[in-house]
Amino acid sequence: MHTMWKGTISFGLVNIPVKMHAATENKDIKLRNLHKECRTPVKYQKVCPNCDKEVENDEIVKAYEYAKNKFVVLDDDELENLKKEQTDKAVEIMDFVNLDEIDPIYFEKSYYLSPNDGGAKSYGLLRSALQDTGKIGIAKMMIRSKEQLAVIRIYENTLVVETIHYPDEVRDVKDVPNVPAENNAEEKELETAKMLIDQLSADFEPEKYEDEYRTALMELIEAKKEGEEVTTAQETPQPDNVTNLMDALEESLNRAQKDKSSKTKQKTAPSKEKKKVAK
Repeated sequence: MHTMWKGTISFGLVNIPVKMHAATENKDIKLRNLHKECRTPVKYQKVCPNCDKEVENDEIVKAYEYAKNKFVVLDDDELENLKKEQTDKAVEIMDFVNLDEIDPIYFEKSYYLSPNDGGAKSYGLLRSALQDTGKIGIAKMMIRSKEQLAVIRIYENTLVVETIHYPDEVRDVKDVPNVPAENNAEEKELETAKMLIDQLSADFEPEKYEDEYRTALMELIEAKKEGEEVTTAQETPQPDNVTNLMDALEESLNRAQKDKSSKTKQKTAPSKEKKKVAK
């Protein structure tokens, strides 16, 4: 399993060297965009609308737009220094709380933790302490250049980091439109709904749930492959340096001839005027 982060988790004077691994993966089927006419993948370019030209990565800087079309530019060194200040710190568990105190709306992404070299004993110590107390740890850590609020808990005998949103990242429910303030259902309707919920209640078994759309899409793709309903993108001819040089020479020659012709006409024009005056 790929290691995406290495660091130290600490609580009190106990330090646990750990590695972090993604606990989930995106199974979405990625579809490419092709040009309908020639079946070639569409290329997306970064273009500056002011200069009307394509911009290379090394020509791009990061900035914060604090007002319409007004920016504060931040250079890479400044951002890297901020990042380093955070990543050099050990991840310290600030508080221990009960899991049921955190609403699921706060949860974001899960990562597995494994002990790094020499960390097996302290890893097991924290795991046992969390199991016996029923608590989870709250900590802050840097992941992908962002300071994350995180939960450290146990999942099937493995420590897990669960990133959670900061309170100001969760939108106020008062901003949700058209939510009725009171329940206006009749008593009979409510009782029937509760009976239906009771009949459909079951233990949570994640294995029985399936992404039916993804399955159907893969079946469609495989059927088209077997029926040879496939297309091959045409290779875009890449001009070599010789062709480019020849084009440049011919274009330069054409421009030089035009310039020469234009200058000749300008020189001959006054002489004709002089002849008319002489007559």
